[in-house]
Amino acid sequence: MNWNGKTVGYALTGSHCTLEEVMPQIQRFKDGGANVVPIVSSTIMTTDTRFGTSENWQKQLKDITGNDIISTIVDAEPLGPSKLLDVLVIAPCTGNTTSKLANAMTDSPVLMAAKAQMRNGRPLVLAISTNDGLGLNAANIAKLLITKNIYFVPYGQDNPQQKPNSLVAKMNLIPEACYAALEGKQLQPMIVEYS
Repeated sequence: MNWNGKTVGYALTGSHCTLEEVMPQIQRFKDGGANVVPIVSSTIMTTDTRFGTSENWQKQLKDITGNDIISTIVDAEPLGPSKLLDVLVIAPCTGNTTSKLANAMTDSPVLMAAKAQMRNGRPLVLAISTNDGLGLNAANIAKLLITKNIYFVPYGQDNPQQKPNSLVAKMNLIPEACYAALEGKQLQPMIVEYS
């Protein structure tokens, strides 16, 4: 895919178990010629987990993108008036972020960036990673499915036997989903077998 001349907003929220999967997708955007603007939730900026340290994830983001990380609401707000982003992807997009987005809450840099993108009528792509996608968050996902300019990275049940409500996007399809979204299309099939 040719991303020359495009600016991709890449927002990450606190599904720490999927961060290793999304870093290569950021690299794919860069390799395709995109300018990638990293945006993170406070969890990414402050939380060390068994999946890695906050410092390590921040370093990887800066090294791959070559850009400073947007990590405050104040720094994310100008994305609206500047119309900087051609497409914004939230990957991983947690159940918490999904819920807040569906209910018009703007209390993080990622949600402020999403609000800015929607204000500009430009594509917002969600790569969900939530343990309650088929539970309480099903209503929020449904709300977002019918919202103009919101698209989904194809997703499926990642562990139906042990976590029957869990849904996770196929992170390797992030660039393809964003490319389709730039053309006003939802990448199909949207609901896939997760393996």
